[in-house]
Order: sequence, then structure tokens, then C-alpha cells
Amino acid sequence: MCELFAMSCREPAALTISLDELARHGGGPGRHRDGWGIAFYEDRDAHIVREAAAAHDSPWVRCVREHALLSRLVVAHIRKATIGARTLANTQPFARELGGRMHVFAHNGHLPNIAPDPRFVLRSFRPVGETDSELAFCALLSRLQALWRWSGAAPSALDRHAILASFAGDLRSLGPANFLYSDGELLIAHADRRVQDDGRIAPPGLWMLERECPAAGADAVTSGVTVESQAQRVVLVASVPLSREAWRPLSEGELVLLKDSQIVSAGEK
Repeated sequence: MCELFAMSCREPAALTISLDELARHGGGPGRHRDGWGIAFYEDRDAHIVREAAAAHDSPWVRCVREHALLSRLVVAHIRKATIGARTLANTQPFARELGGRMHVFAHNGHLPNIAPDPRFVLRSFRPVGETDSELAFCALLSRLQALWRWSGAAPSALDRHAILASFAGDLRSLGPANFLYSDGELLIAHADRRVQDDGRIAPPGLWMLERECPAAGADAVTSGVTVESQAQRVVLVASVPLSREAWRPLSEGELVLLKDSQIVSAGEK
């Protein structure tokens, strides 16, 4: 199965991914050699780099690492192809405009029979590639469309949570449905089940780490992920723990809303 990673920060930070770590997860001895992508949000828009090739020895990985863009919100995906060819169109994270901002989505799991399911109507959004993940994203945007088009501002967390929770429940009925979604303001992580080391499909599907980074000068290093900034709060979400720190397994069906590293109550405006 694919792997997901996200970062939510109180202040903009540079996320540096070591080539050794990417080689382990996205090629070389790793299984996830069918593509990778990463999105760095900047206000309503996002810098997105995707490649339908292994991250191992990728010059684009070196470019991302060396330029170290500052961002409060990062979403990344490393692909192991199950549905759809090894092409750019099938490489995540996927992105679309809605309500004057970029929305980003990355999924880990398998959703058989999503295409004919009447709960996943596409309306004005259409997949570019062939994956079940992109079809799910287009269906999600179709559910969110009225909320963003007519609100005149960012909808409340309560309204967004309601739609995402219903969508996540529908996805879980089809198969493993771990996903990361962002509208540039909120990072939403949904945990389900994934293939574990012993071959079982079981929770946890995602893990989360909350941390306070050291003050000026010192870098916080997490097994190949370096957050370079002054003292601040950072939350990391990943398919598997990336260090020996106290990562918390998310429960099956747990939906976490984050804004600038703070967990947002669904009732907040």
C-alpha cells in the first residue's frame, strides 16, 4: 500500500527530507517505487511536485530538499501502484481549485467498486487518471462544492467536518480509506486500516506526533525529516512512525482537523 505524510506547523517551517530516507520509503529496497509527490501550501495556493518514478535517486527529490520551501502545511504521498498505470496522472497528491483556493488530497488504501456506487457522484469534477483515489477526491469536492461556492468565505469547521465525516464513513464501507485532505486552511487526516507488517489489514492506518521544536538554531530531526525553524509547535502525520518518539496511533475511523498545528474542534467557526 502507499504511504502518506503531512506536517502542520504554528509558524512556517522548512521541511527537509533526506535522500536516504526517501530511498528507503520510495525506491531502492523500499516497495513504494511507483511515484511520489509533495505539496507545500502558501496561503490559498500550493507548490506541488509530482513524479511518476521512484524517489530513489530522483533529481526532483534533491531539488525539494535543497530549496526547502517554507510552509505551515505540507502533504506528501509515496505510491505503490495497485490501480492505474505508473503515470503522472495517477501520481498523488491530487489538486483542484474550489472556492478560489487549491484543495489537495492523498489516499492510502483500496476502494473497489467506487465507480458505480451512487454515493460518489462526480458532478463537475472529473478524474484525469484511472485511480480509485482520484475518483474519491473528485466525489469529495462535489460534496464540498456548494459549501465553498456560496459561502463567500471559508466555511465553518463544523460544516466541513460534517461533510468529511460522512464521506470518510462511506469510503470505509468500500475498503481501507486512510487519507489526507487540505483546503489550505485546515489539514484533515482520516485514519482507517492498512496492510500491517504481518500481512493483516488492520488499524492503525495513520500515526500522529505532536512536538515542540527547540528554540533558535537547533533543528528537530525525525528519522529523515528535519523541521528547521525557531521554537514552535509541529504536528506530523504518517502511515508509519518515522522515529522512536511517542507517535500516537489514530483509531479506526478517527478524523483529526488541524490548523497551524492545533487540533480544531468540529464546533469551531
